[in-house]
Amino acid sequence: MPSLDVKKVAFLVLPQASLLSVASTIDPLRCANRHLGHDAYQWLVISPGLTEVPLTCGLTLPCRPSLSAAAGADLLVINAGFRVDQVATAPLIQAVMQVAPTIRTIAALDSGAWIMAKARLLDGHRATTHWEDLEDFAASFPEVEVVPDRFVISGSRWTAGGAAPAFDMMTRIIRDRHGPKIALEVAGSFITRSLDPGVPQRATGDAEGNRDPRVTAAIRAMEETLETPRKLAEIAAGVGLTARRLEGLFRAGLGLSPGSFYLELRLQAARRMLADTRHPMAMIALRTGFSSAATFSRAFRQRFDESPSGFRRRCAGFSGNGILRP
Repeated sequence: MPSLDVKKVAFLVLPQASLLSVASTIDPLRCANRHLGHDAYQWLVISPGLTEVPLTCGLTLPCRPSLSAAAGADLLVINAGFRVDQVATAPLIQAVMQVAPTIRTIAALDSGAWIMAKARLLDGHRATTHWEDLEDFAASFPEVEVVPDRFVISGSRWTAGGAAPAFDMMTRIIRDRHGPKIALEVAGSFITRSLDPGVPQRATGDAEGNRDPRVTAAIRAMEETLETPRKLAEIAAGVGLTARRLEGLFRAGLGLSPGSFYLELRLQAARRMLADTRHPMAMIALRTGFSSAATFSRAFRQRFDESPSGFRRRCAGFSGNGILRP
């Protein structure tokens, strides 16, 4: 693959982006400059209409108020997080479409892929977004080949699932321009290592890699069938076990039965939808494998001690930034 001759980098940071995601894209370039001994990368932060963009943690980031400042950049990185349906306004999409032809490479992380797709910049490309949104993203943009990889390189279109994959993506850009030695030095400065793009976003094994691989395979089968839950005997047979043996491995490794673990996956997926989307209750129930909204509501209340509608109302008034105000 030809090297990316990145020099001027524009970061489009939208309200409710993550501070960690911002740092994961900017700091690798700063670190590369330090190891190289010169400013191989120069950057600016943009958020249309704002001089300070609010992040999810409650902090603000100084920025330029016009996307036109990104014109002619070698790389544009679009960083969006929560409430992308609110920040992805028609004027923003139009501005992205106007500036895109002047930019060599366009990348996005987390919900930034939604901005790219709405601007028709991912048509015919492979792409990814945060794993929680993959299904909705694929349904919304059938012209995009959606994959669950950590980050995806598709010509001049790059996408990453979140903060850690964004770091991997940026070190890949550094490696392509300056070679593997500098990329390793950058990763080493942060006491980490870069993972390849094709690694799945969600690691179903434990941190030490000690989990029985058949349990890992069963979990993956559960994650892939939340909408249409399979019988546990079928999942067990699919990984070469009896249902009883699968039960024993789950209880030994996770402290839960396979059925309880499966239900927890479905309810946590439903909880995310309640917090982050406007999907009606019946759709959420269907998307997480419940036969009706009433059945879903009973299971949700039993697990979380509140109704789905009550949880959604509570989320609507929740900032989540943890900032102590005087």
